[in-house]
Amino acid sequence: MAKGSLLYITLGCAKNEVDTDRMRALLDAADYQEVDSAQDADAVIINTCSFLASATSESIETTLALAEEVNEGVRATRIIMCGCVPSRYGDQLPQELPEVSAFVRADEEDGIVAIVDDVLGVERDMPSFIPNIKRTVEGSVAYVKISDGCDRFCSFCAIPYIRGRYHSRPADRIIAEARELVAGGVKEIVLIGQDTGIWGKDFKDQVDGPANLAQLLVALAEALRPLRVWIRVLYLQPEGMTDELIAAIRDTPEVLPYIDIPVQHCNERVLKSMHRSGSEQQLDELFAHLRFEIPGMVIRTTSLVGFPGETDEEAEQMLAFMDRNSFDYTSVFAYSREEGTRAAEMDDQVDEDVKLERAQKALDLAEALGFAATASHVGETAEVIIDGIEENDGFSEFIGHAWFQAPDSDGAVHLDIEDACIGDIVTVEFTDSFCYELVGHVVESE
Repeated sequence: MAKGSLLYITLGCAKNEVDTDRMRALLDAADYQEVDSAQDADAVIINTCSFLASATSESIETTLALAEEVNEGVRATRIIMCGCVPSRYGDQLPQELPEVSAFVRADEEDGIVAIVDDVLGVERDMPSFIPNIKRTVEGSVAYVKISDGCDRFCSFCAIPYIRGRYHSRPADRIIAEARELVAGGVKEIVLIGQDTGIWGKDFKDQVDGPANLAQLLVALAEALRPLRVWIRVLYLQPEGMTDELIAAIRDTPEVLPYIDIPVQHCNERVLKSMHRSGSEQQLDELFAHLRFEIPGMVIRTTSLVGFPGETDEEAEQMLAFMDRNSFDYTSVFAYSREEGTRAAEMDDQVDEDVKLERAQKALDLAEALGFAATASHVGETAEVIIDGIEENDGFSEFIGHAWFQAPDSDGAVHLDIEDACIGDIVTVEFTDSFCYELVGHVVESE
């Protein structure tokens, strides 16, 4: 008999999705039932994001909307706030949000069963079962965290204060988790972390097994090789792109030649003010080297515009850098003045109107480059993983993604197949494109 019913709401990035999934698996094993509606839930678990002020606002607004319905008697449920907002503002929250029954920091989430038991008044004769692999993913793609925290302390970012110092997960746990996910039907493993390229740098003693990301990729590929699985790695920083890592990506068939490097800016002075390293010349040389070593590779990056002190000339320099390097995908963000960060206290804050104007210019260029990169695949043939069915005005079609499209980020492939299952891998000829989307004719299926 179920101890209670729970609804999960996840806000923010894929790393939060992984954390929610871990909590869900623990609570499932502890005899809690998942429901699809807050009206049917004894408690709602909200996993929050606080990377930007807008994300914090969304987290608070979602919580208050639930609380308002509870106060109006629409339903009776308890609210448990988890993740980044409690990690960042924990001491202030009980007084500011009395409607919330419990606040759970990111480093407390493995104890979620005891917290939910306490909130709902559940008593146990014996401790709940704790599964070895704490995942419940359904679908063709699964994110696997290889690290948490960050040691960079970029002046615009609050992540080190929210998630703590950088720490790598042991390789054996990563590989075991990936194996279980693949056994459950997953066809693509996406490795994530705040800074994946430096995985293993915090291993102090002699390591029995992989000691850096390049070695981890090779070991993971060997473990999954008989199972026809794609491996993608995200959130690489420029400094982490060693020759060994480049070779591992190039020479390991399971590892996709898709490089995600969030540069933020190219101007050396701006990067130094951001507490980041590098220069325009060094970044140009890095991307040229990557394209030479891995022909046909796809590159995703990030442009942060309107950082304190950024001049018109420096903003134009970043646009020229983007254009010259012809990135396949670029995420554009206007600088957000985040409480508690060093950049928030800097002089020469850029006016909001100027930030928005610069962001629009960068977005326009990013889309022009990205749309052209997508269109360049028309006429090619490649494998596509089927992700689901999309409904549009009564018309349904299967959609999937190719190796050059990161799930949930880069667009999709719309397929002309009538009978398929999520997770199937089909061979597709790309016949047309629109924006970041592709239309594909299935020429061979499993």
